[in-house]
Amino acid sequence: MQILLLADSESNYIWDHFDHERFKDIDLVISCGDIKSEYLSFIATMIAVPVFYVHGNHDTNYEENPPGGCDSIEDKLVEYKGLRILGLGGSRKYNNHPETSVPPYQYTEKQMRRRIRKLKLKLLYHKGFDILVTHSPARGISDGDDACHTGFEAFLPLIEKHKPKYMIHGHMHLKFGQAPRKVVHNDTTFIDAYGYYILDIPDSQLNN
Repeated sequence: MQILLLADSESNYIWDHFDHERFKDIDLVISCGDIKSEYLSFIATMIAVPVFYVHGNHDTNYEENPPGGCDSIEDKLVEYKGLRILGLGGSRKYNNHPETSVPPYQYTEKQMRRRIRKLKLKLLYHKGFDILVTHSPARGISDGDDACHTGFEAFLPLIEKHKPKYMIHGHMHLKFGQAPRKVVHNDTTFIDAYGYYILDIPDSQLNN
């Protein structure tokens, strides 16, 4: 299975010079946030496969202008072609939104832990998950040191318990070219989806 991963930056190659041949074998598109709604709608039109997304900390316009033809997987566990995919978007809380007391798509550790607890029954029913889709990275794994880019500690016990094959995130922009695209930690491959990246998952990893 080939999955087109997106995060943080719209690719001129895709938007202005779309090549159908390049993406003809894509089975699924996953956005890890901070992507323009119009861009996701364009991709959903040009690549006739499901497009799943979580929110980044800058995706406040999605409330009024959600990407057409795409499905939010926020706080959901969905199955697609043998893959169990869990979505938990947003970043660490780092400021106050001028219009609300609670910043959109920004969460404290306590709030993220609460979101994860609410998924307990779904995780039991599906016997875990294969891919964790987030905007923020996990704490200590390809994250940053500032308030905005510190990863969530709450992801660590979730990953340790269920041992997903992949965690896909955005937010870090590959540390502006200074960090690798992929990091393997224990049984999980962590992927920064910045720009776009095609993930090729062997059939042996699908739960058919």
